[in-house]
Amino acid sequence: MVRLIEHVIGGKKTAGSGKRRGDVFNPATGEQQAEVVLADPSDVDAAVQAGLKAFPDWAAAPPARRARVLFAFRELIERNMDDLAKIITSEHGKIISDAKGSITRGLEVVEFACGIPQLLKGEFTEQVGTGIDSWSVRQPLGVVAGITPFNFPAMVPMWMFPVALATGNCFILKPSERDPTFGVRIAEMLKEAGLPDGVFGVVHGDKVAVDAILSHPDIQAVSFVGSTPIAEYVYRTGTASGKRVQALGGAKNHMVVMPDADLDQATDALIGAAYGSAGERCMAVSVAVAVGDVGDRLIEKLVPRVRGLKVGPGTDPEAEMGPVVTRQHMEKVKGYIDRGVGEGAKLVVDGRGIKLQGYENGFFVGGTLFDQVKPDMTIYKEEIFGPVLSVVRSPDYKTAVDLVNRHEFGNGAAIFTRDGDAARDFCNSVKIGMVGVNVPIPVPLAFHSFGGWKRSLFGDHHMHGPEGVRFFTRLKTMTQRWPTGIRAGADFNIPTMR
Repeated sequence: MVRLIEHVIGGKKTAGSGKRRGDVFNPATGEQQAEVVLADPSDVDAAVQAGLKAFPDWAAAPPARRARVLFAFRELIERNMDDLAKIITSEHGKIISDAKGSITRGLEVVEFACGIPQLLKGEFTEQVGTGIDSWSVRQPLGVVAGITPFNFPAMVPMWMFPVALATGNCFILKPSERDPTFGVRIAEMLKEAGLPDGVFGVVHGDKVAVDAILSHPDIQAVSFVGSTPIAEYVYRTGTASGKRVQALGGAKNHMVVMPDADLDQATDALIGAAYGSAGERCMAVSVAVAVGDVGDRLIEKLVPRVRGLKVGPGTDPEAEMGPVVTRQHMEKVKGYIDRGVGEGAKLVVDGRGIKLQGYENGFFVGGTLFDQVKPDMTIYKEEIFGPVLSVVRSPDYKTAVDLVNRHEFGNGAAIFTRDGDAARDFCNSVKIGMVGVNVPIPVPLAFHSFGGWKRSLFGDHHMHGPEGVRFFTRLKTMTQRWPTGIRAGADFNIPTMR
């Protein structure tokens, strides 16, 4: 019998309604390794009720006490890093080193949230009026939820819940049903770290669970990461139900390569950023914009590197790239490659026919490289989310920037150049949320905030960092005056600073 992955509600594992199940596969072998229970609205409600019960005491706990739980959680993550990375690799497919790196990036947010006593300090103004003082505080929302994607089963949840918990909220995690085990381990380690039952829950599921979260009247806020169509749906549905929503969507991240760029450095950057994690990253570089006469030289350097990528199961220490997450996604990526060929792009390296001895049924797609890609082609316009890099030729810098700015997505972009003027202008003029100069994947560290522009983000707040604190709290401002010395009688004017 395959392993059963259950919800965590009120600090306990449970199959809940148990009416529906989903299959969880090992992407390297193609074999089913577990079943996951899929929530119905009653399961979501049970998690919400557990959170409502736990919220008053947790919200009233001193911020330093909440931080101590996160300190203990951090130590557990560090202690169990190897085993946690294996969980990610077994269900997602990414190589072990990449899995560890993603956990580490999540830990940075835990460490940021451990400083919550400082981050929650409000403002105080003495004597705003005669005998009147005023101050502000940030208070938690209540029960909040996170809906997270398959590509980062550790990092993305850890970009959400540490800040939510530190600020005094109760949190419900709905991880991807494709790789759900890490979410359960998070719940187990938080409990071991001292988190009270009900403060953190896990409900697994598909659209049924998502809709139950979005419509539940006692869930105050929802944080989401996924594709743009679903992000827009989550944002519109959640806000229509009166919730605060941040919904991070898709991306088509461009890397502009200028004629004066260090081509060896740029090539290294493109190989890692385009093919790391088999391209299943919202910050993956999927378009290289070759400016001026650099295109041929760039292709010449890229081709042997793409052909030489070491593809294998994520557990292979020699592998540079593992499988994609499911058979369905493998076929989708191959379909995009077919479409690119059909629309006239030049297929320089073809990853469709890769077969690995002993892993013939695995969900592998080899590194793929297109040249002469045009802006009207499907492989340029849409997010492939696989190991496919498209090279677009641009006659000059201005055309390259216009190309980046015209795309519907605005998640990340980079420029590789030795020219400080070009780099400065790019940073100022590009309509993108996260920008790199000679840095291919400009993911902000935890004490900044993560988020894109245009159709890469729905909502007003970016994720984690100071923006995360603002998203998971409400501002309250107090104005006080004591009876001694106040003037008698009613005052019908609006209060002023006099």
